[in-house]
Parts: sequence; structure tokens; C-alpha cells
Amino acid sequence: MSGVRVAVVGGSIAGCAAALAVHRAGYGDIVVHERAAGDLAERGVGVAVHSERYAELESAGYLDAAMPCVRISERRWYVRDGADPLGRVIRGETFPFRAYNWGSLWRELRGRVPDSVEFRSGTTVESVVESATGAEVRTAGPAGAGVPSGSDRYDLVIGADGYRSVVRNTVCPDVRPAYAGYLAWRGAYPESRLADPGRWEKTVTAYVAFDGGHAVIYRIPDAQGGHRVNWVLYTAPPPGLDISLDMPTSLPPGTLSDALHRHLTELAGDRLPPFWAALVGLTGPDELFVQPMYDFTASPGVTSRLALVGDAATVARPHTGAGAVKALQDATLLESALTAAPDLREGLRAYESSRAAMGRTMVELGRRLGHALVEATPDWQSLDGPALDAWWQRADAAGAFGGKRLRK
Repeated sequence: MSGVRVAVVGGSIAGCAAALAVHRAGYGDIVVHERAAGDLAERGVGVAVHSERYAELESAGYLDAAMPCVRISERRWYVRDGADPLGRVIRGETFPFRAYNWGSLWRELRGRVPDSVEFRSGTTVESVVESATGAEVRTAGPAGAGVPSGSDRYDLVIGADGYRSVVRNTVCPDVRPAYAGYLAWRGAYPESRLADPGRWEKTVTAYVAFDGGHAVIYRIPDAQGGHRVNWVLYTAPPPGLDISLDMPTSLPPGTLSDALHRHLTELAGDRLPPFWAALVGLTGPDELFVQPMYDFTASPGVTSRLALVGDAATVARPHTGAGAVKALQDATLLESALTAAPDLREGLRAYESSRAAMGRTMVELGRRLGHALVEATPDWQSLDGPALDAWWQRADAAGAFGGKRLRK
């Protein structure tokens, strides 16, 4: 692919995987534009990968056993009922997942990107303009940094810039993520804060269910060989939330008001069993953030010179257990399509054909699970193991939880 210039917009997990994909497909002149100027490895929330999807991604060369993870083998469903501080177990079931620290996973993928790839940190892509002869990427440095605005011409631009993607605005400008009507509260902190960590086995992911939502809690690696507690709680927003939800947004760590902190503490105390309520309450202000739920899939996800990967192409609600998996699968499909095709245009068409159906499946699954787990929750107290199993089978009728099988 001599003479073909490639830009990857976004340098997170999806961006690093995309850069690796086009390099393996034979492209040599690659530039990654990443808005953040700092070390992305400092992000410490959890990423879960189903063991079957891990095996496929390991075979494709995007994950391997050396990447630090916590091996999960069981999911337990809890409700607030009875004297046990953990609550009553409705059901325990096999749950073969690997839990990663987002930052550590990013660092491992970043290390796989060859030195020949230019990585421009602290560069904001303001727009992408496509023409018959190429695509112009217009950039600016961070405010106050003295970095001038500029532009570069490329033959291929890959949008790996997340759910607020600038590249998607060029590929399909009419697509807008739709607010799902509820929030995800998230936190992660060192396991050492737990007063009695032995009450909760490291191999168990806890699904703690309550009327109007649920929490998912599991351990992830830290950067020192230990573990962090990682949790996410889904429920409707509190009354009077002072934030516009019409367009994708979030409340980053350290920005939540005292009122929001109090609301979470009261919610956890009222709805969760004591052990899990205390676990959520140990999260510090600089470790707590809120993500309103959005979903969409871009159609089309390519033009003759632009392609979308990861959350720029498809955002499915996190209930699917496949966010990072989908980004990595997109990269493997892009690599295969570009490698096999006679030219760039045909390669992008082949990539779109393989990734579009998978994206639609995951968005629909996220909506069904969101309805079942948050918007129209069952009477959890009345469920036993067989009833909960039947309820889950209806919610995941396609059997796509954890990500669809990779078909290249």
C-alpha cells in the first residue's frame, strides 16, 4: 500500500486496535490523532471480555494471556432480602469472563502499535472534509497550549473517536445517539478499602437487582499486581438533574455535586443489601462519575475514504457485556477486509458488510436488556432460579450477550 496515507482519529482502545489493523493490512504511513494530552493508562474502570470472544481475539492477535486480568467464573444474582448482608441469592450460574482494567488494556494495545505509526497526542480533530482526491483532517492543539491549527490530507481516515465522533458527522451526519432515559453511575477504587473482602469471592460477578435498576460489581486488576473494585449502577436520573441529555454527555470524576452524592448514597442504602451499599459508598468523589445511556448504529459506516470503528460506529448499552469486544472485533474485520480486497474502496465495502449486522444485533440486545433490567424490571423478590433463567433467556433471545461470534 505504498503512498497511501492513513489517519486514525482517536487513540483509545479502538484507535490503537485500528492502527494495528491497518498496519497489519500493509499500510505504512499511519498517523493517530488523540485529543487527550495525558496518559490514557490512568483511566481505571473495568472492561469485561467473554472467554469465547477472548479466544477469538487472541487468535487474531489483539489480546493475549500476558495482559493482566481477573478470571471470572460465576455470576450471582442478589436481592435485598433476609439477614445476610450480601442479600439473598436468586441464582448462581456459570459466567466465563475476563475482567480488565481499561488503562492496562489500553497500555498493552498501545505497546503493540509499531514505532513507525506517528502518535499525535493533544491534538483535537475539529472536522474531516472528504473529496474525490482524499480526506482533509483539520486539527487544533489544546486551548492555551500554543499549538497552531492545521490540516493534513489523507487517503483513508478511520474514525475511532467515540460516541461524539467528528468523523461520523461526515460519514452519516443525520445519525445522532438517542438518550435511553436512564443513567449509569460508575466507580472503581482499591480493594484494600473493603472491610471484609473475603465475603465476596474474586471469581464472582455480582448482579444486585432492585426495583427500577441493578448494579454490576466485579474486580479488575490494578497496576501493581493487586485488584480494584469496579461497579456500575443503572437507574433513572434523580429529579431536577441539572444536565442536558439531548446530546451525548457525561459527568466526569470530580464534577458531581454534593446533592448527587447524597442521592447515590440514599439510593444505595434504600435499594441494595448492606454489603453492596457499603461497597458503593466507599467510592471517593474523584472516583465517581455518571454516564447517561445512549445508543445508535451508523448506517452507512463507511464512504469511499472514511470508516468508523468502535463507539464511533456503534454504541450499544453496556448491558451487552461487549463494548470493548465490539471495538476489537471491528479492528479484526477491518484488517481482514483491507488485506483481502483488491483496492481500498472494495476493502471498505467488505468491512461495512461484515460489521453492520453485528452492530445492529448488539444495539438491539442492549435495548432489550435495558428494558428488562431497568425500564420494566420484574418482581425480583418473587423470582427463583428457574424463573430468573427463563426471564434472562427471553431478554437475550439471540444469545448475543458478551458479543457475537466473530465471523470474518
